Amino acid sequence: MPIATINPTTGETVRTFDALSTEAIEQRLARAAQAAAAYRATSFAQRILWMHRAGEILADERAAVADMVTTEMGKTRVAALAEVDKCAAACHWFADHAEALLADEPLADPGAVNASGALVRYEPLGVVLAIMPWNFPLWQAMRFAAPALMAGNVGLLKHASNVPMTALYFEDLFARAGLPDGAFQTLLVGSDAVERMLRDDRVAAATLTGSESAGAAVAAIAGEVIKPTVLELGGSDPFIVMPSADLDAAAAVATTSRCQNNGQSCIAAKRFIVHDAVYDAFAARFVAAMDALVVGDPVNDATDIGPLATEQGRADIEELVADAVAKGAQVLCGGQCLDRAGWFYPPTVLAGITEDMRVFGEEVFGPVAVLYRVHSIEDAITLANATKFALGSNAWTTDTAEQDRFVTDITAGAVFINGMTTSYVQLPFGGTKRSGYGRELAGHGIKAFCNAKTIWIA
Repeated sequence: MPIATINPTTGETVRTFDALSTEAIEQRLARAAQAAAAYRATSFAQRILWMHRAGEILADERAAVADMVTTEMGKTRVAALAEVDKCAAACHWFADHAEALLADEPLADPGAVNASGALVRYEPLGVVLAIMPWNFPLWQAMRFAAPALMAGNVGLLKHASNVPMTALYFEDLFARAGLPDGAFQTLLVGSDAVERMLRDDRVAAATLTGSESAGAAVAAIAGEVIKPTVLELGGSDPFIVMPSADLDAAAAVATTSRCQNNGQSCIAAKRFIVHDAVYDAFAARFVAAMDALVVGDPVNDATDIGPLATEQGRADIEELVADAVAKGAQVLCGGQCLDRAGWFYPPTVLAGITEDMRVFGEEVFGPVAVLYRVHSIEDAITLANATKFALGSNAWTTDTAEQDRFVTDITAGAVFINGMTTSYVQLPFGGTKRSGYGRELAGHGIKAFCNAKTIWIA
């Protein structure tokens, strides 16, 4: 895939970039290693100033940065502005909380381990390679960068090849915030350069957000060279609606959740599992809301859904929908590629899904929802867990016993009750099963790339 900004609204190439040469990669690895030795010794007070400054720069430049993101990957400008704001807030949150999150943890009773003192100290690992996707080009990278840098690590960002301007902005942002040379670098390289960097002894760890296949490849290499990784991979989140649910609220949130970011979100609700007692009522509300969404130019505030980020992404959606329809699925709205420039696909709802359809087991990365009818809470939980993915999940019920069942029995990295699944900087984020392992954000995320050093004093 070429390293280029191609506007998905028009299909026109805006700018192309040359990949770094082998020599240039070597120079950046050397610079990162040199920076790591000094950066780990910087004080929290200094890192706090730098990270707060990064957040301030983002806030000052939010309009221009949002325009850049919309141009590169097609999310609505409203969504892009919100993403900039979320990244700025993350900078400030980790600046304010990192020192406390990584404070020494003394053992309350050191005598129990025959010591006069015993504690755990969190120390940075060094150079961390981040392999990031295009769908939230700011947020995905920032939720790695802010905690990793505040913990004393340095970062190497290998971003998706279709968002190079956003990738370069990150390096410039942290440089202008005052971080020392080499503390955060962007690497404009293809995926073929990742293995060499991951095997390099100067790289201590890696984190990847992306596809299941990419995660498996990185995990295999990291396992061979014994390096820690955090993987956030695909999702096929269930959205369960039970008879006691507020159907108007559930349908509204279902529509937003399925179509956020033009439907291109790992934690978007994708499989809508509805109890038979309210299936028809919910389906009517949901289909009407999906069908009413405005598809158009993402720079217009009235637009709900912009284009998919890549031409291949739209082709993938077309194939999944065509496969389902050929095998008997009913199209309740949408279902046909729009006849216009750019890579647009309409909000689509499919029903009558069977296990032989690809949409049953594969992640649908676009504004396509699949509806299922179930007859009991047991059936709902079984179907919710009938996927190789387990990132987020969502259940709507006012019955506290049912809420407890969903929280306990759904296999996922998160369970949201009566609200939309999302990421909060204060809560750990990640999945299980084929959705990956490890956690980002909160205390779990900042400790992911730290050595928990045990200290024992006689």
